[in-house]
Amino acid sequence: MNPLLVKVIFISVAFHLLAGLILGSYIVVKAVLPSEAQFEEPPVVEQEEPPPPVKVQIKPQQPKQQQAQRLSMRPVANIAVANVDINLPDMDQSFTVSSGLGGMGGGSLLGGTRGNIGMGLSDVSVFGLKTRAERILFVIDANRQMVTDKKGGLNSYKIIKDEITDMVGNLSAGTLFNVMLQDRTKTMLFKPQLVSAGSEVHQQLIQWINPINASATEVGLEGNRLAKRPKLKTLPDEAVHKVLPYGWGGNETGFITQVALEQGVDAIFFISGYHRGFETFRRHPNEREQAEWERKIAKPDYIKQLAKHKAEIAQMQARIKATMAKIDADRKKKGQPPRVLNQRHGVYSNARELGIKWTTNHPGHRPSYEIKDHDVLKYFRKLVDELYENDEKTVPSVNVVLFLAGDEDLRKEWKTQLDKYVRFFRGKNRVIRGEDEITRARSSKSTRN
Repeated sequence: MNPLLVKVIFISVAFHLLAGLILGSYIVVKAVLPSEAQFEEPPVVEQEEPPPPVKVQIKPQQPKQQQAQRLSMRPVANIAVANVDINLPDMDQSFTVSSGLGGMGGGSLLGGTRGNIGMGLSDVSVFGLKTRAERILFVIDANRQMVTDKKGGLNSYKIIKDEITDMVGNLSAGTLFNVMLQDRTKTMLFKPQLVSAGSEVHQQLIQWINPINASATEVGLEGNRLAKRPKLKTLPDEAVHKVLPYGWGGNETGFITQVALEQGVDAIFFISGYHRGFETFRRHPNEREQAEWERKIAKPDYIKQLAKHKAEIAQMQARIKATMAKIDADRKKKGQPPRVLNQRHGVYSNARELGIKWTTNHPGHRPSYEIKDHDVLKYFRKLVDELYENDEKTVPSVNVVLFLAGDEDLRKEWKTQLDKYVRFFRGKNRVIRGEDEITRARSSKSTRN
């Protein structure tokens, strides 16, 4: 081959290879590398001019002038406030649910009582019997049996009055209380309703109670026009309710118990010269029993002996009067106050107390007709349910201080009945004898709240 032709061919192939390489590289570069980003211009927005401002003039409304009220001032003590029963839960430190009162529960919220707000709770101690309460009733026996000679006479009764007034003086300011004097079924209240403790009312109580049994010539509530037999309000249709006002020992105790329970308190203290708990309650005779009694008193022997006995009553009264005159004369020489007799049963009690014997005894009084004990307990359970449990109120504890003479008889069955009575109401009792013992038993003066 022609060498020149071979060179031309070789140069031509080399040129085409080089051109193909350059062109291929260009195409690859254009395909792989992204082109420069292109952005479109946003459309032109035509601007509109805002509408012309509109001015609105608002005139402020003039406030209505209230008519000036005339203000007046008067003392707080003269403002009458309705008697409102506040029944809020106790705010103590624990939750307890307890049962007592012979099967009647006393559960409470945040404390041992229900119906209290806890702000007026006071520690109470009366002759060593202690409790903690917010609404308290002190019931003091004013009967002449409380001032008999063997019990210390008028001096002992002054100690009792001082014990109660000192305790009232030491109550917390928010504690509510009242004091009731009782002479058998007659009563007299210090205030018509519970009153808040305080220094002013404390002084009023001292002035109110000081004249009671301060003189041997004015004993108990005898002749006191303010003393009346209150009307029991609860369960009037019950058989036990109907016999409570009649003057037998057990009936009188039951009567005063219901009067106290109806005061709406959570602690009751009885200071009494006679208390045998729920002793036998008596009722009136039925037709058969009445007929038997009438046959007995119609017998000639009964009529004859009764006539002789009645003829002796005037003589017995004269003998009692002469005996008392001699006794009081001897006491006056010794600087002692006159002697006070019991007189619970009139001439019969006085003759027995002075040891004077009858020439002709009474032929026999009407027999007693009893109400069964379980019917009495059933009545008082129902009474407490009606007054307290049904309304979720605190069932009160009932405490008894029994004040006796040093040698006064206290039979075992009487003490047992008293123990059962206070347990029924989750309370306590204490028997104190004579002036020396009641003086040593005082505890309210040292009680602080």
